[in-house]
Amino acid sequence: MSSLQEKFKQFEERNKIAELGGGKDRIDRQHKAGRLTARERLDFLLDKDTFVELDKFVTHKATDFGMEKNKILGDGVVTGYGKIDGRLVYVFAQDFTVFGGTLSRANANKIIKVMDLAMKMGAPVIGLNDSGGARIQEGVESLGGYADVFYRNVMASGVIPQISAILGPCAGGAVYSPAMTDFIMMVKESSYMFVTGPDVIKTVTHEEVTKEELGGAMTHNSKSGVAHFLADDDEKAMMMLRELFSFLPSNNMEEPPVKPCADDIRREDEKLNELIPTDPNKPYDMHDLINSVVDEHNFFEVQPHYAKNIIIGFARLCGKTVGIVANQPAHLAGVLDIDSSLKGARFVRFCDAFNIPIITFEDVPGFLPGTTQEFGGIIKHGAKLLYAFSEATVPKITVITRKAYGGAYDVMSSKHIGTDVNFAYPTAEIAVMGAEGAVNIIFRNALSEEDKKKAVEDYRNTFASPYKAAELGYIDEIIYPKDTRYKLIQALEMTSNKSKANPPKKHGNIPL
Repeated sequence: MSSLQEKFKQFEERNKIAELGGGKDRIDRQHKAGRLTARERLDFLLDKDTFVELDKFVTHKATDFGMEKNKILGDGVVTGYGKIDGRLVYVFAQDFTVFGGTLSRANANKIIKVMDLAMKMGAPVIGLNDSGGARIQEGVESLGGYADVFYRNVMASGVIPQISAILGPCAGGAVYSPAMTDFIMMVKESSYMFVTGPDVIKTVTHEEVTKEELGGAMTHNSKSGVAHFLADDDEKAMMMLRELFSFLPSNNMEEPPVKPCADDIRREDEKLNELIPTDPNKPYDMHDLINSVVDEHNFFEVQPHYAKNIIIGFARLCGKTVGIVANQPAHLAGVLDIDSSLKGARFVRFCDAFNIPIITFEDVPGFLPGTTQEFGGIIKHGAKLLYAFSEATVPKITVITRKAYGGAYDVMSSKHIGTDVNFAYPTAEIAVMGAEGAVNIIFRNALSEEDKKKAVEDYRNTFASPYKAAELGYIDEIIYPKDTRYKLIQALEMTSNKSKANPPKKHGNIPL
């Protein structure tokens, strides 16, 4: 065999070894646990044959605890770039079969390399996390590696979309990189996140809790609000990430991708005229309205299991991405509380950072009363949503379907905080509060039952309608519910060249 062939053969062998990661036994173990390997996940995530791997032969430099005798090519993370729907994306996938996916200085450097490239090229980063945390044998070098990644997460925030999938364990310092990315995907029964595990908790606070209860996918999707999406398995998680990616621009200087739209822009839905009940205390499902008006009835909801009194997510109108924020009267009457304010505010700021117009559907009776909310800081948390809507300079369009009461009217993208187009249905009630409460305060119970009824009726006619606000120019147009789709598309087209800049400053001080 010629020396050239020998060199090629050696290269092939090294390639095979690198691609085997921790070896067949460990790969089988990963499969038994219902999880895919790092490379299999990337195959599902990226367009076929587009993945270009970087640093395939990197190994760690550790010499303590006999580590110099234990080196595996790639060192526990697969990094590189590829395409999703033909668009460039940078990826890193932790390989649990190699040293439990733990982070070494060497594989932190691999992650840093793709993050730096992503920033230079203006392309998103997707991280697939499946790691036992810091590599203890390396001590502070591993911690330094984490901090270098965290710093880049912060620098990239609002510049390129950053998406994390938690596909196995993610504990200790490892949780803070995903926490600073824009979206977190988790998988049922196979992924978990926590700062301190069940054993430490038991020692310190004597609480008994399982990994699943403490930091499982459903815990973070429904209770803590840390995660945004929930998938049944690794493959479905990758498909959902591909769909999420399709709504987003590559960076903050670009517009989101436009899809050809085969859905009639003038499509009317007579059922919408019947959707809002005349009784102000009767609930209805805001999803029915959203699904009706968006292209192909396709609404990609974000955080569907958390703070259900507000709905957020992506859709398209005439092929263009929009972010939707909507009160949900079917849950807690659609009130604003701490959790829904946080959920809404973070989403609004994401849309604003990445040039995605915001459409708000409003039916809000106010803020949730009670000591739990006040002691929990509803004032500062509610202010976050107000701050986010006010700060956003993307096109903003609001539709008031029914209630818009009190301070919550102001907060939900009202004309006064810079919204470009404000619509209302004839069923809209724009007032300081509901008619009964208002009459009780104005007349302090000094009226007879008969007079009180009349006063309530008068208040309702004067204030619990869209006409007073329309007279003052706070509502631009009162529309039939069935026309909502076309009215929104017209407004989006009208605002498509919007140019607005906030005063120059380093950054505002959002009430955290």
